Amino acid sequence: MRKYWNLLAIYYRSSLLVQMEYRANFWSSLAISVMWPVWHVAAIAVFFYHRPTLGGWSFNEVLLVVGLFDVFAGIMELILVPNVRQVVDHIQKGTLDFVLLKPADSQFLATTTACSPLRVLDIVLGFGFIAAGLYRLGRVPTVSEFLTFSLMLPTGFVIIYSMWLLLTTLAFWWVRVDNFTELFYSFYEAGRFPISVYTGWVRFVLTFVVPIAFLTTFPAATLLGRLSLGYVAGAMFMAAGLLYASNRFWKYAIRFYSSASS
Repeated sequence: MRKYWNLLAIYYRSSLLVQMEYRANFWSSLAISVMWPVWHVAAIAVFFYHRPTLGGWSFNEVLLVVGLFDVFAGIMELILVPNVRQVVDHIQKGTLDFVLLKPADSQFLATTTACSPLRVLDIVLGFGFIAAGLYRLGRVPTVSEFLTFSLMLPTGFVIIYSMWLLLTTLAFWWVRVDNFTELFYSFYEAGRFPISVYTGWVRFVLTFVVPIAFLTTFPAATLLGRLSLGYVAGAMFMAAGLLYASNRFWKYAIRFYSSASS
């Protein structure tokens, strides 16, 4: 495990140095990284000019949901999106050999080693919104609530990583998977609002089919003392199942890869 952490440190440091090479691009990207999370909060605030609650949640409570939305959006832009592009590029050019032949797990090297370091700011601002929401509510989570929240975060990351891996693996057959990732983003946008805003089949889809609720609403609910342990267990079960399925699908798809020298 330590070997993999050292590898990530090397790759991510290299990515940061590459982004800092062009200063104008670096500072403009930095500004954009700050702008988007602030825009998300401003967009939510518009709703509260017309009504006191949204799906039974107050503005300060929704701040927690928006914060988590920005945290996971930052994670996607930090790690998942760059690696999707990297994998697709390798498959198109037939250069995935350089990944498969290295003495490390191919899935790890192909899907985690590229990154956009500046998107860390999205994650930092997201946690800032969570802290601001709790402060404005005057609420201090209990130890058990904080521990449950701390468990839901990595569980949510495993869920979203596994879903992106499943979509990325389709590139072995369809090469271009941009449309699939855009479709996922369309679903993810719904995560800016508490899941209680939606009704019927929409809520079912966002909870169990494309489990956005497990990334934003449910972790926020743990900090507010509203989430039952059954949902936490369900999240862990879903994360384990998706991770196993995505790993098996990746190993299956590699059999169909044709390198440039094939």
